Amino acid sequence: MTETEKAIAEIWALFRETDKKMQETDRKIQELSKNVDRVTKEQESLKAKWGRFVEYILAPGIPEAFQERGIPIHKISQRVKAKLPGQGELEVDILGINEEYVLLVETKSTLGNEDVNTCLENLSKFKSFFPEYANRKLIGAVAGIEITGNADRYAYQQGLFVLGQCKDNVVIQNDEKFRPKIW
Repeated sequence: MTETEKAIAEIWALFRETDKKMQETDRKIQELSKNVDRVTKEQESLKAKWGRFVEYILAPGIPEAFQERGIPIHKISQRVKAKLPGQGELEVDILGINEEYVLLVETKSTLGNEDVNTCLENLSKFKSFFPEYANRKLIGAVAGIEITGNADRYAYQQGLFVLGQCKDNVVIQNDEKFRPKIW
């Protein structure tokens, strides 16, 4: 075998070895991608369960907290949904009702400005999705176990109640001067 033939044989061997390594790398990337997808789905599921947990903790204390502000809540419902053809679906985490008011509460384990915006958007669409409440004053609230950034201040400025937990009670964190926006 000549030097040239040896060099060509070595180059082909390197190509085969590189090809095997690339195939192995591709297999590892596919496996990693599947694991990332699985972990992401598990994380989303856990986040949804944690969100429901926050709703279940807060819902029973809402009537008493709002009674103290002169807004009696007679009925509480959780995870209320409505669909409209061509407009999609609207889901309300917690809905409180009395003869005069409807209270829409957006709950999150970690409340941020984006969640406040979601609540505001839901409030603007609410009466289209729930026309049976068109004659009532619609008010909004946001609640979170943890509040990031200035979400509480932003919600207050937008006319929303800010709810929190103190021991076993739901508390309205807005000061006594606060007046909610009516939708």
